[in-house]
Amino acid sequence: QLQLVESGGGLVQPGGSLRLSCATSGFSLDYYSIGWFRQAPGKERELVSCIGSSGDNMNYADSVKGRFTISRDNAKNTVYLQMNSLKAEDTAVYYCASGRTDYHVSYCSRKLIDYDHWGQGTQVTVSS
Repeated sequence: QLQLVESGGGLVQPGGSLRLSCATSGFSLDYYSIGWFRQAPGKERELVSCIGSSGDNMNYADSVKGRFTISRDNAKNTVYLQMNSLKAEDTAVYYCASGRTDYHVSYCSRKLIDYDHWGQGTQVTVSS
């Protein structure tokens, strides 16, 4: 059974850092792209970052470029989102999701519709 479980959220002051983890099971990252999305109250869910099944191509939302880094550890079947220089506007529930691809594809979609399995989400709150 394909599963994704997020962890690592919490309360952090502006300028601080957090690392989110997305532990996956039931599938190989070599055949799935992984996306990190977030949803703030009253707003639509949006892509934060994604990584292709090849593991060597990443995309970022303009709002997080230079501050967030996505990575993966195939041995641990885990995808990470390192978030630095956090701002109040980064406050949201963060979700990871998987999308089926061919083997080792660089491309990762920015569209929610291309991701068909989702984790339960982890809350990130940036506040002083």
